[in-house]
Amino acid sequence: MSTPFQQLKDNFRAIGKDLQGETLQAAEHALKDWVATNAAAIAAKKAPAEFNGTLMQWFHWYIEPDGTHWQKLQQDASMLANAGFTALWLPPAYKGIGGSYDVGYGIYDLFDLGEFDQRDTIRTKYGTKDEYVNAVQTCRQNGIQIYADVVFNHKMAADYEEEFAAIPYDPQNRNQPLGGPRQIKAWTGFDFRGTNGTGGRGDQYSTMKWHWYHFDSVDYNSADPDFKAVWKMADKSFETKVDLERGNYDYLMGSDLDMNHPEVKGELKYWGEWMLDDIGADGFRLDAIKHINGDFFNEWLDHLEAHTGRDLFCVGEYWTYDFGTLSWYIGNAGGRLNLFDAPLHHNFHKASKAGGNYDLRRIFDGSLMKELPLFAVTLVENHDTQPLQALESIVESWFKPLAYAIILLREQGYPCVFYADYYGAHYRDRAPDGNEYEIWMDSHQWIIDRLLFARVNFAYGPQYDYIDHFNTIGWTRLGSEQHPYAMAVILSDGPAGSKWMEVGKPNRPFYDITGHIKGPIHTNEYGWAEFHCNGGSVSVWVEQNPLLAQPDALGS
Repeated sequence: MSTPFQQLKDNFRAIGKDLQGETLQAAEHALKDWVATNAAAIAAKKAPAEFNGTLMQWFHWYIEPDGTHWQKLQQDASMLANAGFTALWLPPAYKGIGGSYDVGYGIYDLFDLGEFDQRDTIRTKYGTKDEYVNAVQTCRQNGIQIYADVVFNHKMAADYEEEFAAIPYDPQNRNQPLGGPRQIKAWTGFDFRGTNGTGGRGDQYSTMKWHWYHFDSVDYNSADPDFKAVWKMADKSFETKVDLERGNYDYLMGSDLDMNHPEVKGELKYWGEWMLDDIGADGFRLDAIKHINGDFFNEWLDHLEAHTGRDLFCVGEYWTYDFGTLSWYIGNAGGRLNLFDAPLHHNFHKASKAGGNYDLRRIFDGSLMKELPLFAVTLVENHDTQPLQALESIVESWFKPLAYAIILLREQGYPCVFYADYYGAHYRDRAPDGNEYEIWMDSHQWIIDRLLFARVNFAYGPQYDYIDHFNTIGWTRLGSEQHPYAMAVILSDGPAGSKWMEVGKPNRPFYDITGHIKGPIHTNEYGWAEFHCNGGSVSVWVEQNPLLAQPDALGS
């Protein structure tokens, strides 16, 4: 019998594959209708309501390349679990073009996790394979799940060149050929022979060697290096069901994988099995999915779930602020993939830049958190949006406590905390303007720990919204049978504010666990009170109970 998720995939096959206006509008309406009809089946695949899980992106772009990252993770695992983190998204753990300096997205060898002498190093930027596996095991022993970063779009740093026929296309319009097919020479041969031909992985873990026919396009022809083009292999096509920026955004960088080639699909499925069985991953974060045929991860996930006999958590990075496009991707994936809530991040960015001149009643507009919360992984910032990176869209430091209160303390969405926001960051890099800048990112660990404490202990039960003022908004959580204490959250991006809100607990004192406002607020006989917050700040008021002694142990 067909499941609701299979029915959704079937419905989306009929909607179309070109991600344009009418298709996206149809996708948005179809997905909302399906969610309304199948809410119970969707919820059954998610974590139970009484499990307030929190994810951390446990890296940023400028982590020091000293090989100690996995060691630090093993040391911090217990602290992270105690703080309330239940899952970590780890950086790509495999060898990249930059060797020990590569963040992991310039992928060379999926099976080299810091074990072989390839790209002039044995360890990766983060450490060795043994250190990685030990850190994963320690996290899991502390009740923390591990999501591995999956970079399937491309490979880089081939071991040798090959010759083949290809057609040049305009890099700014991949629908526009720049001539007919011709012989080109490109770096597409991967045999993993190691630095200077020795010490490589060879056939260990996998015997597959990669050749030009495993890819569909490259962007460099060493036989004519001055001719700028995206070179599509002559007997292949660009993928469909990809983003339509530049006409067709199948090609991004390096040697672009041909997701229709049976050997490619087989190798990527096998690697997924290896990461789950041998390394201990619990789920995956999928990189650059706007550049990969939207059907591929359906087949890949089907295979891995059949292999493991369980549902696997997967979150995809489809970075667009267009809600229709995100709806299409979720529907095309049969409602089984989660997506990062890029539109919500963009709203945070705009609000933080407005300095109190943003209408907070619109903070959720166009977001997955508002429209499709069961598929939303909410975030404030990430490694691509941080200063000096490709998608830089900074959420100013003053606004981050407000943004984290929104993603951590509301009922909707699965929140993801950014490493640099928790630990802080300091680095230098060159910007597109050619100048070098020194960047300091503040640590918000103090407030995040308190918000996590509130999430773990108080963010349960019915949610009443008071999103009705230009600067000051709030909501309450009334508690549940297992977590009976109530909570009221109020924040302002402008002057100090107050708001009458119902918490369902009459004649009870409430305290601000952020410490921003001292002294209690008492509810009236109907369970209402006027809750306060300072200007440009957030306060989290919780019902007096024995747990309130614990935030004091977090430090001041």
